[in-house]
Amino acid sequence: MTTADVAVETIHREMTAFARRARASAGRLHPELSLVSYTLLGHLEESGGCRATDLAAHYALDKSTVSRQVGALERAGLIERRADPQDQRVQVLHLTSAGTEILAQVSESRRLAFHERLAGWPEEDLERFAGYLLRYNLAAGAPRETASAGG
Repeated sequence: MTTADVAVETIHREMTAFARRARASAGRLHPELSLVSYTLLGHLEESGGCRATDLAAHYALDKSTVSRQVGALERAGLIERRADPQDQRVQVLHLTSAGTEILAQVSESRRLAFHERLAGWPEEDLERFAGYLLRYNLAAGAPRETASAGG
């Protein structure tokens, strides 16, 4: 194995651990709010509302997956459907005040967790790490999110 191969294996292992931790922390921060739900709420806030099909397309998720998540978020009172002013036949998803409040609470908890984990890192390392993550996600064609990083 080359040095690059070893590095890629380490990256794979650590990214997997990161994803596992992110899923687990979502449940600890708010029991009814999975990582996917948190991400969808963040997108709805950022976009000012959108259709469920737009969510599915944006995150490359199956429509049935988004439908289940949307149903759960609606039952929890975190999102609501409103008729699109441009086309009354179209339903647009929006955060409710409860959804906005929970999203803000969970986002702040995540932000604090990142600050705690990264405390003591030199500014230069933080900038480099942020740049590498951006570069990695852009190369993967992943949607850019401002508030949905894992915990």
